[in-house]
Amino acid sequence: MKRKIEEYAAKVNFPLTNVFVIDGSKRSTKGNAFFSGIGRKKKIVLYDTLISNHTEEELVGVLAHEVGHFKKKHIITGLILSIVQMGITLYIMSWFIFNKELSIALGADSWKLHINLIAFGMLYEPIGMIIGLFMNILSRKHEYEADAWAVQTADKTAFKQALIKLSVDNLSNLQPHPAYVFFHYSHPPVLARLRAMDEG
Repeated sequence: MKRKIEEYAAKVNFPLTNVFVIDGSKRSTKGNAFFSGIGRKKKIVLYDTLISNHTEEELVGVLAHEVGHFKKKHIITGLILSIVQMGITLYIMSWFIFNKELSIALGADSWKLHINLIAFGMLYEPIGMIIGLFMNILSRKHEYEADAWAVQTADKTAFKQALIKLSVDNLSNLQPHPAYVFFHYSHPPVLARLRAMDEG
């Protein structure tokens, strides 16, 4: 298995330095995989549950999807957007917290930190929902792109089978309502992903 992973990494020029296994079965039956590391030092981490439930070709397909995120610069994009989002949130929060007029408008006789914090929490919620919608739309787009990368560089049939197995293991809803997906899903439903792979 490790040899096949290393061969795939070499084929797509992914700077893999090591492969690790997490003993995830002690905490959950769910399978997962991810990579970590900065620059040219990338390590792939597999859950033991993922290894026990999938063939070697399926594992390579799952890892190809994760490599797709790296190759398409999704990690960097997500990091930059998170920093920008945090900066905007903290700026708005600072404006609320130190606003004496806001405390007085809400019934205090002077500046009150706790009143301003409560006001920030209530008034920021709609902004947070809009930002969350945008992030979910972008995340779903990234998932489709990573799937396309996996299909182009690994075994398409094995990757599709891996997705089906993962959805069964995670008890995924195969046909959620499109509106619910739009508002709440960071990943497209598995049937939509399978259709996109067949059409694309």
